[in-house]
Amino acid sequence: MNVAKNNLISALSEGEIAEIEAEITHLPDRKSAAIDALKIVQRHRGWISDESLSAIAQLLRVSNAELDGIATFYNLIYRQPVGEEVVLFCDSVSCWIMDGDKMCAAVKARLNIDYGETTADNKYTLLPVTCLGACDHAPVMMVGDTLHSDLTADKVDAVFK
Repeated sequence: MNVAKNNLISALSEGEIAEIEAEITHLPDRKSAAIDALKIVQRHRGWISDESLSAIAQLLRVSNAELDGIATFYNLIYRQPVGEEVVLFCDSVSCWIMDGDKMCAAVKARLNIDYGETTADNKYTLLPVTCLGACDHAPVMMVGDTLHSDLTADKVDAVFK
């Protein structure tokens, strides 16, 4: 095994590399797997460190800057450590009109954190998101993969009990 491959394997697990390589086989070129590769590593590690990003870039044969541009464009790719579950609170105008700011304040008070922060027990990280696509049920938030809509103070309390 060559030195470059050894460095790559030290930054990514063999399982991560195998998953990324499997994705590449379904695509027209290696670069097309960028988002999938980032999601694979994030699923295993919770976020994309600089070291992981560099290893993915090397595997895909793209520059670190190009891959970082892709990673930072998508709000569901985390370039900093996050809690076990990410709380995405919609801050669109539709949610705001329906008292989203009050419901967000309730979330912040319940978790005792602000946007961009993680709870002391590392369970939740709170992040704003432009739209969750459920404007007809505003205000909304996602906790992990679960959408919570038509939020009220009682619903917020129930979610975080």
